[in-house]
Amino acid sequence: MNAADLAKQLADSQTALNIVWTLLTGFLVMFMQAGFALVETGLTRAKNVAHTMAMNFLVYGIGILGFWSVGFALQMGGVGPLTTFGGDPTLGHEATIAIAGKTLGLFGLRGFFLSPDVVTPGVAALFLFQLVFMDTAATIPTGAGAERWKFTSFVLLSFVVSMLIYPIFGNWVWGGGWLSSLGVNFGLGHGHVDFAGSSVVHMTGGVIAFMVARELGPRQGKFAPDGTAKAIPGHSVPLVVLGTFILAFGWFGFNPGSTLAGSDTRIAVIALNTMLASAAGAVAAYVYTKVSFGAPDVTMLCNGMLGGLVAITAPCAFVTAPSAVLIGSVAGVLVIKSAMFVEQSLKIDDPVGAVSVHGVCGAWGILALGLLADGRYGEGFNGVPGPVRGLFYGDSGQFLAGCIGIVTNVLWVAGVTFAALKIIGARVGNRSSPEDEIDGLDASEMGGPGYAPDALGRKRNLSIAEVEPTGVLLKSR
Repeated sequence: MNAADLAKQLADSQTALNIVWTLLTGFLVMFMQAGFALVETGLTRAKNVAHTMAMNFLVYGIGILGFWSVGFALQMGGVGPLTTFGGDPTLGHEATIAIAGKTLGLFGLRGFFLSPDVVTPGVAALFLFQLVFMDTAATIPTGAGAERWKFTSFVLLSFVVSMLIYPIFGNWVWGGGWLSSLGVNFGLGHGHVDFAGSSVVHMTGGVIAFMVARELGPRQGKFAPDGTAKAIPGHSVPLVVLGTFILAFGWFGFNPGSTLAGSDTRIAVIALNTMLASAAGAVAAYVYTKVSFGAPDVTMLCNGMLGGLVAITAPCAFVTAPSAVLIGSVAGVLVIKSAMFVEQSLKIDDPVGAVSVHGVCGAWGILALGLLADGRYGEGFNGVPGPVRGLFYGDSGQFLAGCIGIVTNVLWVAGVTFAALKIIGARVGNRSSPEDEIDGLDASEMGGPGYAPDALGRKRNLSIAEVEPTGVLLKSR
């Protein structure tokens, strides 16, 4: 074997390793669907178990078909050569616009319906990995709309998310679009950098969740006549805790997998930072609830852990271990403060805290990257020479690029979601009837209960509790 053949064999082996790594981590992220289903179902009432589970189940299938047909091409159709997959050049057609002599990417144009001429091993691996990320974003709003979202409306909006809302913003950040080129075109750091999805996945899902909860309005009995928020306890803390651990486990695919390269040893640092931020978020939530309310709220502890995970998702590859603890700690408190603000000041009813966990903590993750990226990783990221540095390490442009990305996400995602909900509402309606809501959506929307009738009766009794607006349980009867 000559030197050229040996070099090709080594390159092919590295490509194969990267494809296997990407697929395995994608499988982990897919399993997060189970975690979301358990968390959201546990945080809602027993009479809506089948409905909440069904939304978390069917959004997976809807997302796959929507992303396969249209979404993947719009997001990744112009990304260019897949460097970790042997330089595969298949996805190379991006719609662009020229402004002031700068070329700005808008959306991809190759890969619709994954025709045979497109499906190479590299493209197939990338599709699967990007698909499960998109489905994570599409799942997030189901919690915010739980217990009063008409199922048909959920189905239609989920197609819009998978085919349009998520893919377009994903293209701007990960598919060669204009946000990623803010560095090359305008000297703003490395452009909008989001390593694993604090903005692309979580902010997108959180903003959609806010718009869904706002459009549907609060559940009946959520607010007293004077506007005081009243907690509506979920029916199963064990489901919430189990689901949270499944999500935390899946995050080891979410963040390290975003290298798209098993040959990149930075995956160990990414996994470490991910674990540290999750722990810091949970402990910070414990301390805050203990000091503020006199007792720790288990569901707030879980959301604190999830908030820490969401926040570390963007900067996980670029920050030190102490910074990861700081990021997670801030998120653990921020998720509680923001949830109270959303509920008590904005009068938005979000049964699972999706807006705070994913939307607010997702934005914090982008800001944290812009502040704390220490310049040890990211050489050449988004085509800019040098590693990624944040404001505290000498690059104010990186922080500004992140701020532009946050504002863009809110404007795009909120605007299109608002329009989609108005159209869907005019055609089929968005909210279930008051009678169906009182009886539970399992009976009216799903044709039967999620629990056997005797178990449902017991769980209904257990869910009747007097609580403070903070959600801390005072006494049960």
